[in-house]
Amino acid sequence: MIPVIAIDGPSASGKGTVAQIVATKLGFHYLDSGALYRIVAFAIQQEGMDEADETRINQLLDTLRIEFNLGSIIVNKQDVTESIRSEECGKLASKVAALRSVRQHLLSLQQSFCQTPGLVADGRDMGTVVFPQAILKVYLTASANVRAERRYNQLISKGISANIMVLLQDIHERDFRDQTRLESPLKQAADAHFLDTSALTIDQAVNQVLIWYSAVSK
Repeated sequence: MIPVIAIDGPSASGKGTVAQIVATKLGFHYLDSGALYRIVAFAIQQEGMDEADETRINQLLDTLRIEFNLGSIIVNKQDVTESIRSEECGKLASKVAALRSVRQHLLSLQQSFCQTPGLVADGRDMGTVVFPQAILKVYLTASANVRAERRYNQLISKGISANIMVLLQDIHERDFRDQTRLESPLKQAADAHFLDTSALTIDQAVNQVLIWYSAVSK
């Protein structure tokens, strides 16, 4: 069986950064499942569609040709790597992710990333729905205040103006949507390790995941 490390957690918890580094250190493939929902959100924005119009969204999904190429994300031959990382796109992605048809459409695509020698996947339901057979499951989180500060610093470093109180409110709203949606809500899998990174460096969080993986891969 191809080994999968599933890392789930709320917005701005650092799971993406940790997952990418773990994948690099192990020589595994990496799946940023959140990027897929951002891609759908971006496409909806481009088409000026109603975010609740599932019929039109389903038709749109069938037209998307998504490629991950050397760190770049290409959709229908357009590079959207930076475009999908906007705060506006992130907010819409959180809403779109609650639609059952969208989640079902993207399920097989996400599972197709499971290839040798292994996969590190991060998201909201990697360990509970997409890869329930994962050899290691991690629920990675941090306090809302720490996550808002991380997001603030990230935006400022890119030259994007931000208000930390607005970001904190946004994080609370996203957490509520993610945890209460009917389809694949964000929750810790029963067999997942809990990792609070509020007081940890990235290296410390990565090392903890690698220690857990070493224990289960022997």
